Amino acid sequence: MSKRIITITRQYGSGGREIGEKLAKRLDIEFYDNKLLDIAAKDSGIHKTHFEESDERRTNSFLYLLSTTYGQGGVPFDDALFFAQLNAIQKIASRESCVIIGRCADYALRDFNNVVNIYITAPLEDRIKRAINSYGIGEKHAAEYVKRMDKQRISYYNYYTDKRWGVPENYELCVDSAALGIDGSVDLLESFIKMYFKE
Repeated sequence: MSKRIITITRQYGSGGREIGEKLAKRLDIEFYDNKLLDIAAKDSGIHKTHFEESDERRTNSFLYLLSTTYGQGGVPFDDALFFAQLNAIQKIASRESCVIIGRCADYALRDFNNVVNIYITAPLEDRIKRAINSYGIGEKHAAEYVKRMDKQRISYYNYYTDKRWGVPENYELCVDSAALGIDGSVDLLESFIKMYFKE
């Protein structure tokens, strides 16, 4: 069987990570979220904490960018982190079937074969409830937090790619996780992927 690479872009609070993890188990393939950061850190020599602190967001502070450069030529540290992750994504996809969450993986693998790109969304009110009930975000600030996280992901993606985050044309399938629930969404994706790869 040829490799099957699934990338998942998700709105904050849509359950995209949980869906991706369950989908990987169903398909019996590897799941990459934080584990991707371990590979990027090991291969680049940059400590993992730097990847965690700037995960899927850019630091816009002028003083931060001024004081944190990496390598020769004064490459901004954020950019070094992005390219380290891009290289890790390509390395993983070259060797095995997997599900990769976020981190512009669809863009990183745009020239690869056997890739299906999926976008997970849900109505704002459902995402706010998940942020409160599943992620422990305080009810008072949950709506603002969800919107801010989406804004960070949008800014990160749009800055580093030549695409626009969340535009349907970028994906083979867009799923509203609230319509079918987490397990129903996994069922749908499993069926779609088997059809997509003609299994």
